[in-house]
Amino acid sequence: MNVTITPPTERTCELCGREERWDEDLEAWQIDDTAGDTYCIHEWDVNGTFLPFEE
Repeated sequence: MNVTITPPTERTCELCGREERWDEDLEAWQIDDTAGDTYCIHEWDVNGTFLPFEE
């Protein structure tokens, strides 16, 4: 059984609304339009509708 894990390319903080996208060139998360709260711990919705596993 081969399983492929696909990482997310965008994420939103559930606490402050900060939105980030994955930048392939920098290999790092980059802030989109809204930085959100600078002091927020950032709770990312990692188990929402995104499905990282493909069979």
